[in-house]
Amino acid sequence: MIPDVCAARRERAREKMRAKGLDGLLVGHAANRFYLSGFELHDVQCNESSGLLLLRPDGRDWLLTDARYLDAARRIWPEERIHIYRAPKNGDVNSFLRGRSMARLGVEADALSYKAYAALTEGLTAEPLSGLVESLRRHKDAAEMELMHASMRLNHEAFAAAPGFLVPGRTEREVAWELEKFYRERGASELAFDTIVGVNENAALPHAIPGDTRIPEEGLVLVDMGCRLADYCSDQTRTFWVGGEPSDRFRHVLGMVQEAQAAALRIIRPGLPVREAYAAARAVFERYGQAEFFTHALGHGIGLETHEAPSLSPVSQDVLEPGMVVSVEPGLYYPDWGGVRWEHLACVTEDGCELL
Repeated sequence: MIPDVCAARRERAREKMRAKGLDGLLVGHAANRFYLSGFELHDVQCNESSGLLLLRPDGRDWLLTDARYLDAARRIWPEERIHIYRAPKNGDVNSFLRGRSMARLGVEADALSYKAYAALTEGLTAEPLSGLVESLRRHKDAAEMELMHASMRLNHEAFAAAPGFLVPGRTEREVAWELEKFYRERGASELAFDTIVGVNENAALPHAIPGDTRIPEEGLVLVDMGCRLADYCSDQTRTFWVGGEPSDRFRHVLGMVQEAQAAALRIIRPGLPVREAYAAARAVFERYGQAEFFTHALGHGIGLETHEAPSLSPVSQDVLEPGMVVSVEPGLYYPDWGGVRWEHLACVTEDGCELL
């Protein structure tokens, strides 16, 4: 991450802080911390943080972490503005924050347990916040779009190769492993999420876990996969037919799903309430009498995380804006038969959208 890019992002975050009358913003969500500082995109696990970022209105920001990360922090942050906390972490950070003379501190609440929030803010005038940094991240700049296009190019390569891995007799688990190796051998640092491979009835589970079910001589296989390349995620779903000519039912369900996706993509543009994109896809299924089998939102934002704002759900209050990148992934799921999902990523442009 280029330091000047992160510094410019922190300035935009500061503008939002000032608008809220904050003397500080404590950033604890890993992707937000990375977006603003370039430090550690991932936390080790859900109950262990790599560190916190404290933004101040005057630009005298602090990176807070433990001794394991000192050398990594020095590489991207002035050492005199690094605070190495000791155990107990929350008590140490609380003492540090008390010494910074902040009348009103905003604290990212989504990444903290109630216990951690209480310990970090004891004795401080603190306000739990959600979405301040995320509101910046939802708009991808030109450099981010280059990285997202690169990640999606690799994803397209993986899907072009995927039919060759769908060998009858091979298990879902084996296919998922072959696809992961494909990504890694071509530069991906990791998967964007655990690859989904679902055969026949297993494809009716939108988040199916690959198991020991084998690829049939003839049948459907749903594959949902993405990679992380240069920190940015890709995501795509295709549903394949293995064997001879696809069954009539498969053709019909796939046709409905692709028609619903096309209906949503036609209207995606700046100013569109995202719930209308969902409604356009659902209306297709309603016309066919199949809406009850569409069981999830239309899609989600994507970038440093696989799922980020905005959510294309029927209850969302978000409005599409240029620079947003969203998945459009309608699906139909029948427990006694299987499921079909089809997914594109689309970037909202000045007058519509373009596919990645």
